[in-house]
Amino acid sequence: MATTQQKMAQQKKAEGFTGVRGAFWIIVVCAIVAFALFYTWFGNDMHFQDPGTKENPADVWGTIFKGGVVVPVIHALLLTVLAMSIERWLALKTAFGKGALPRFVANIKAALNSNDLAKANQLCDQQKGSVANVVKASLNAYKDMETGANVNLKKSQKVVKIQQAHEEATQLEMPTLTMNLPIIATIVTLGTLTGLLGTVTGMIKSFSALSAGGGADSAALSQGISEALINTAFGIATSWFAVVSYNYFSNKVDKLTYALDEVGYSIAQTYEVNHTEEA
Repeated sequence: MATTQQKMAQQKKAEGFTGVRGAFWIIVVCAIVAFALFYTWFGNDMHFQDPGTKENPADVWGTIFKGGVVVPVIHALLLTVLAMSIERWLALKTAFGKGALPRFVANIKAALNSNDLAKANQLCDQQKGSVANVVKASLNAYKDMETGANVNLKKSQKVVKIQQAHEEATQLEMPTLTMNLPIIATIVTLGTLTGLLGTVTGMIKSFSALSAGGGADSAALSQGISEALINTAFGIATSWFAVVSYNYFSNKVDKLTYALDEVGYSIAQTYEVNHTEEA
């Protein structure tokens, strides 16, 4: 069975984009971009009424800069979510294959009901992707049960071997399907917490400055609060994007997994129905 897994791994490499395994570098690049934008664009003198001290923001970009160093951290998380979402979309597009998945499953089941394994293999070659890889591995196991040393096995043992081949092929594909989703799930919480951290530190600075001034300057207080809430806004936006992305791609993986289970059950049942005698 190890040989079968090696063949499937080689086949996957030839199919196209299967995901970025070095996700750490995506985070690093996003952080570099976020900090570069923060200091070169948001902190540009043209966004402040007093360019020398970078006080009194002249527009929203200057206000965002006054949110403090927490802002680029949140931006890095937001860019990471967007980059990971694109990465997962491309990877799952490859995993689903070239045609519509429901139609492929229906065609495979029709070919199996007709006991036309050649047609089923042809459909897999046309479809490609994770489902096609797993189905092809199960079909190869189906064929192997009628040749070589497997001929002497009982029918129940052959069915079990077909199911085992299907499960092993599925396990080989699952890392590609779920890769990097835990990072998006982590950012769901990190986005909100980082935003709250920025808000708290901003409020502390605002009230400290207000206290040092010795007066209740409502304008200064309002400006400080608005600057602090910039962090909350970006933190919530980051978590929002992360939640939507994680749930969307998790649902896609669930659909694909269900299709794998459905086809695997059909292959095992087809063998059991078409082979009534015990070998």
